[in-house]
Amino acid sequence: MKLVRYGNPGKEKPGLIDADGRLRDLSAVVPDIGPAQLGATALAKLRKLNPAKLPAVRGKPRFGCPVTGIGKFVAIGLNYADHAAESGVPIPKEPVVFMKSTSCIQGPDDPVMLPKGSVKTDWEVELGVVIGTRARYVTKKDALSHVAGFCVINDVSEREFQLERGPQWDKGKGCDTFGPIGPWLVTSDEITNVQRLDMWLDVNGKRMQTGNTRTMIFDCAKLVSYVSEFMTLMPGDVITTGTPPGVGLGMKPPTYLKKGDVVTLGIEGLGEQRQLVVPFKR
Repeated sequence: MKLVRYGNPGKEKPGLIDADGRLRDLSAVVPDIGPAQLGATALAKLRKLNPAKLPAVRGKPRFGCPVTGIGKFVAIGLNYADHAAESGVPIPKEPVVFMKSTSCIQGPDDPVMLPKGSVKTDWEVELGVVIGTRARYVTKKDALSHVAGFCVINDVSEREFQLERGPQWDKGKGCDTFGPIGPWLVTSDEITNVQRLDMWLDVNGKRMQTGNTRTMIFDCAKLVSYVSEFMTLMPGDVITTGTPPGVGLGMKPPTYLKKGDVVTLGIEGLGEQRQLVVPFKR
């Protein structure tokens, strides 16, 4: 299934995308797409629905983040060997874990706002993992059974805040609008092999990133298992799993986003995003 939340910010309704790509309203079935709807039993009930009997939504409404009630937005750094190389750092021996603030989460096509004083705002196409059932000290073998599904994430980053203003990355990762998620949550049963998905990102129509999840240093199962050793992962929590090469930081000379730029990105089977870069506004 492709589960979505659509409508104006703060007033999103639950929906799904049917086999013909049409948006169907789920409001009469579930109150929202959140932690209570992500467990195996709840998803099984949704799969039994006949999409053709659900109301079709007219027009092209805004898509919000496909999951509400995200308690933790966990991120993994330097998880592609070629991205680590372009960043000039050694391949990590263990996953690099940091947090993105939940206040940075937004819809997939909402504008990205440059932070006040920013000169090094960067792009990162990433695969997102959405937790469906509580995970605490889970084994790698069992890890993916705790996953509800997958989505596209742009891990927008301000490199000066991240790398030049102290040792903690979080300052450059959680600015407002720095977490576009969606357009939809694709449930795990629809993904044959999550470690074989093509991914890409363009800026103003020019290809910047081309990658595939097969080149991850630590695969999704390892990441869920690893993170669950340090924090209990709850339904609705999101792990964004790292980016392939081609970020602005790694270019010669480095290139960063500016007002008016348009970023488009996508992952095979998970949909596409589009963001207009806008100046800081209170």
